[in-house]
Amino acid sequence: MTDHLESSIFGDTDRSHRGGGSGYPDHDDHGHDDRGHHDHDGHDDRRPLSRRERRAERRHGRTKPPLWRRLLVIVLALAVVGGGAFAAFTVLRPVVEGALESNDYPGPGSGEVVIKVATGANGSAIARQLLSQDVIKSTKAFNEAASNDPRSAGIQPGSYTLKKQMKASDALAVLVDPANRDVTRVTIQEGLWAKEIYAKLSQATGVPVAQYTAAAKNASALGLPPSAKGNVEGYLFPASYEFDSDTTAAEQLKTMVAESVKRLEALGVSPANMERVVIIASLVEAESRDNADRPKVARVVENRLADGMRLQFDSTVSYGVGRRSVTTTDAERADDNPYNTYLKDGLPAGPIDNPGESAIEAAAKPAAGNWTYFVTVNPSSGATKFTNDYNQHLANVKEFQAWCQANKGQC
Repeated sequence: MTDHLESSIFGDTDRSHRGGGSGYPDHDDHGHDDRGHHDHDGHDDRRPLSRRERRAERRHGRTKPPLWRRLLVIVLALAVVGGGAFAAFTVLRPVVEGALESNDYPGPGSGEVVIKVATGANGSAIARQLLSQDVIKSTKAFNEAASNDPRSAGIQPGSYTLKKQMKASDALAVLVDPANRDVTRVTIQEGLWAKEIYAKLSQATGVPVAQYTAAAKNASALGLPPSAKGNVEGYLFPASYEFDSDTTAAEQLKTMVAESVKRLEALGVSPANMERVVIIASLVEAESRDNADRPKVARVVENRLADGMRLQFDSTVSYGVGRRSVTTTDAERADDNPYNTYLKDGLPAGPIDNPGESAIEAAAKPAAGNWTYFVTVNPSSGATKFTNDYNQHLANVKEFQAWCQANKGQC
């Protein structure tokens, strides 16, 4: 029974122990070799065994290990193989699941998240920011979407409102459209006074005027040149600006000051000379509308200063008394304030408005000429006449007065 079980389970075909004509002699109970025996007639009828057959006979003659031991080996082998498979499955399971799991949200997302893209931020930085606020599921998904959209290179700085758990390509679509920037756009015209600029900024941004006034007093935080002596007037560069909804009054003014300083530096104006140039530029801005005339007006200022003549500009009187007007009254011209160039020698105490780029350039690079007088004879068209002859200047003044008579309420 045992031999049969071994044969059926392990494929043992050793039939020499049972006879059956295997070609090998049976062994007797004493283990003697039958080849040493003779038949009844004393002759051995069998052929001699070859060396290979003798080795095979010795192998079959060895005692086999007990069945329980052989079964134990099989069980242990299966346990090792099974345990290894389980260990491999345990290790590889998260890898397989990670490979099968999507790295992108299906979208469309929910809620609101405000993302502020900083100036100079690249795609990787934007992706990390989106991931940190759970707008996207992975930076890989966003970067793949960006690599397939050439507009991604033009994402502009500013604030954007997105949703949580958006599809990466949908989040990118919001960012590449400048219309989606949450910004306040405001345009500041040339020649405005600082207090007028505060009012325009406040109207556009909702920030109270008082906050701009307070911010202007902290000159060290605005980046003003030392020669400005803490006075922001003249350095709020007129241009179109876009401010994020959370931009403070101080940050807005600082941006505008930086624009003015940048223009001055580009013209080669040293920090020590910036105040003088800005004052003259503010006079040019107030007195001339024509860009072609502005370098001439700047030259008149320089020539009168060089000759020791008072400037006698109505624009300085108007600023000093706080009333905008083309002309001034006798009482206003007699008002003793540091900006009144009818009463004070030299330049006014500071800029009288915030000049634009053409006025700043004219002040930095005056035209060549010997003019010491000018008058705008037609305020509507801006036509201006220049001369170095006082009598001619008086004639030009009469021409201006005649225009004012013909155009009541415009002077």
